[in-house]
Amino acid sequence: MSSTVTVYIADDHPVFREGLTRAVTQHADFRLVGEASDGITALEEIRALRPQVALLDVGMPGLDGVDVLDAIVRDGMSTAVVLLSAHLSAQAIFRSMSSGASAYLTKEADREAILDAVSAAARGEVRMPLDVQAELVRELRRHAVNGRPRLSPREFEVLRMVADGLTTPQIADQLVLGTATIKSHLQTLYDKLGVSDRASAVAAAMRQHILE
Repeated sequence: MSSTVTVYIADDHPVFREGLTRAVTQHADFRLVGEASDGITALEEIRALRPQVALLDVGMPGLDGVDVLDAIVRDGMSTAVVLLSAHLSAQAIFRSMSSGASAYLTKEADREAILDAVSAAARGEVRMPLDVQAELVRELRRHAVNGRPRLSPREFEVLRMVADGLTTPQIADQLVLGTATIKSHLQTLYDKLGVSDRASAVAAAMRQHILE
């Protein structure tokens, strides 16, 4: 990694947050810029500090981790978000990845996996363990309508721009979002359409009459 990654941590469990804080501060490539125990404080400080990556608990009081993620995306901040949850929830995973999370892991994940997700998020990559992927696929199937995947308005907007030949940075500029957020939307699109690249996504969308 070419430069130090600034990280913000928010979790309402003091012992767990302390462990995360210790792991981040001991990592040579990370710099902890702040921490909080609730979502409202976290969002205020993330807006002020603009960390590269925010490591957020899904179940925080005030605003939960996905609420904070939604606000980060809405405000056009470039902060990538790694979400941690006490348990697997297909609905929470679907909501998180649809909103643009860079990673979703359970709190049972080892520290190495969490730190790897932070590193990946800083590079604009998406991380989902196999058990999380399985839950996401299950929820995607539940959301399918008439055999076609149901896309959020933002996902359809990204898909349309991909079909128009725009690159990820160009889409990010058009939508005033971070490239990591666009890549997360693309990954969710790929999962919904059952493909692994942009060209296949457009082709699948046209076959299913999602794009005309």
